[in-house]
Amino acid sequence: MKTKVLGEQREDVRFEDIYLSYFSKMKHFAKEYVILDEDAENIVQDVFVELWENKEMLNMHMNLIAYLFTTIKNKCLNQLRHQLVVQDTASKLQEEYAISLRMNLDSLEAFDNNLFSDQDIEKLISRVLDSLPERCRTIFIMSKIEGKKQKEIAQELNISINTVGSQIGIAYKKLRNELKDYLPILLFLLSL
Repeated sequence: MKTKVLGEQREDVRFEDIYLSYFSKMKHFAKEYVILDEDAENIVQDVFVELWENKEMLNMHMNLIAYLFTTIKNKCLNQLRHQLVVQDTASKLQEEYAISLRMNLDSLEAFDNNLFSDQDIEKLISRVLDSLPERCRTIFIMSKIEGKKQKEIAQELNISINTVGSQIGIAYKKLRNELKDYLPILLFLLSL
């Protein structure tokens, strides 16, 4: 029993020596690539945790320095790839947002309040409403024009409240698509 305990103590001491000897060097190496001090420290900590969990490797005849550098290099590569994916996603979202802003700006600049008479607006809305499926149109009219609550519509048509909600959602989506060039009218309709 004592032999095993002494053997484990030697292994622990060896791990501690390795940690103390190489941690700062490995962190400096990682920091050259991942830039942020915190990221470099996390990577090196992860490598030493893996080494601790697999401490039987310390008894093998291997080039420990090569192992540490290779493992840290691979973790740095993974970190950099992850950061690139995050950055690309953020850039795409920013680009889509900028396009939306540009479309809204162009739409508002092109919109002329005098362009539409009440009759023109009514025709446009009727045309879009007529393009909806019959049940969807009926539910939308009951809700937005007649002012009925979803529960009331569900009871009247003998359907579930969820169906009423989803049909109104479908109508809004269709209206948004059909009236995308008439953003101010759409905003007015959606606020009803």
